[in-house]
Amino acid sequence: MAARYLELFRRGELNRRAHMLRCHMEFCMLCPRRCRVDRFDGNQGFCRLSDSMMISHVLPHFGEEPPLSGTCGAGTIFFTSCNLRCIYCQNYQISHDMAGRQIDVDDLSNIMIDLQERNCHNIEAVTPTPHVFRFVESLQNACEKGLHLPLVYNCGGYENPDILAILDGVVDIYLPDFKYGDGNVSLRYSGVRDYHHHAVQSLREMIRQVGDVLETDGDVARRGIIIRHLILPGEIHNSISVLELIKEHVSLSVPISLMAQYSPVPPVAHHPLLGRTITETEYETVVDRAVNMGFDHIFVQEVNDEHQLLPDFEKDQPFLWDDRRRNGR
Repeated sequence: MAARYLELFRRGELNRRAHMLRCHMEFCMLCPRRCRVDRFDGNQGFCRLSDSMMISHVLPHFGEEPPLSGTCGAGTIFFTSCNLRCIYCQNYQISHDMAGRQIDVDDLSNIMIDLQERNCHNIEAVTPTPHVFRFVESLQNACEKGLHLPLVYNCGGYENPDILAILDGVVDIYLPDFKYGDGNVSLRYSGVRDYHHHAVQSLREMIRQVGDVLETDGDVARRGIIIRHLILPGEIHNSISVLELIKEHVSLSVPISLMAQYSPVPPVAHHPLLGRTITETEYETVVDRAVNMGFDHIFVQEVNDEHQLLPDFEKDQPFLWDDRRRNGR
C-alpha cells in the first residue's frame, strides 16, 4: 500500500498544500489557540516558535504500539515545543524547556531519507502541529529524493480541524492523544477549557480521511488511526469521560491505546495527585469500562510502579526501556 502523499506529490498538489499551510502562519491559526501572529516576521505565539523548525531527537523507536514499531522501529522525529504544555508532560524537556536544534527543510528531508534507509517502518512526526508548514515542505523535498514510507502524525489532540483538512491525503496514520473529557481538568493541567471540543472535532476529521480502523500489511500499520489516552493518577473520572465522548461522537471501532506509563516529572513531583504513578486498580477500572462500552480494539500496558518510564532527552538515546509496548486486547 503506497503512502498517500505520493499521489499528491505526483500531481503537484503536495506543494500547493504546503503553500496553504504557509498562509495560515502569516496570521497564525495552526492550532485552536489562534495566536494570530506573523511568524515569518519573527513573531512568536504560545509555541515560542517563529517560522523555522526545531527538533530534539531522531531515532528508530521500538516503544510505540506494536503495529507502529514493528521489528525495525518507527522512524520517529521529536519536534521541540508544543501547543499545550501540560504541567505533567512526559516529554517536558523538549515541550517546556525547548531543548533541541534548529533545522531547515533540506535537513529534515535528509533525516526522513536516512530513517527510510535504516529500514524504519514509517516516518513518525511527534508534536508536529506548530511546525506543520515546514514539515510538509520537507516532505515534498523528501519525495523528490525517493521517500515512500507511510507518514504518522503523532499529536496532542488539540488541533484545528481546518488545518487537518489540508492534510487530507498527506497523512497515512493519525496517532492523536485524547487527554481530557472534562473541561475543568484540561483547564487545570493544560490551561484550556475547550480541549475536549476540539479533540472530538479533530478526531472526526481524521477519521473522515483515514477511516476508523487500522489497516496493516502483515503486522505493520499502513493506514488508519490509533487514539491514545494517558491515564492520570486520581483522575479516573476524566478517563471515563474520554471513553464516553469517543463512544458517543466518534466510533467504537476506532483502536484506542490506554496508557499506564504515567510518571511524575520534576515540576509536579510534589503535586497531591500527579506526584505518583497510577495504581493497577485505577488502570483496570478504565480498561474494564472500555471493554464494557464495546470498544473493538484496545491496546493495553502492564502497570509497573517500581520504576519510572520517563524519557531523558539529555541523552543520545532517551528511551532505555521497552516497557511501553502495548498489546492488543
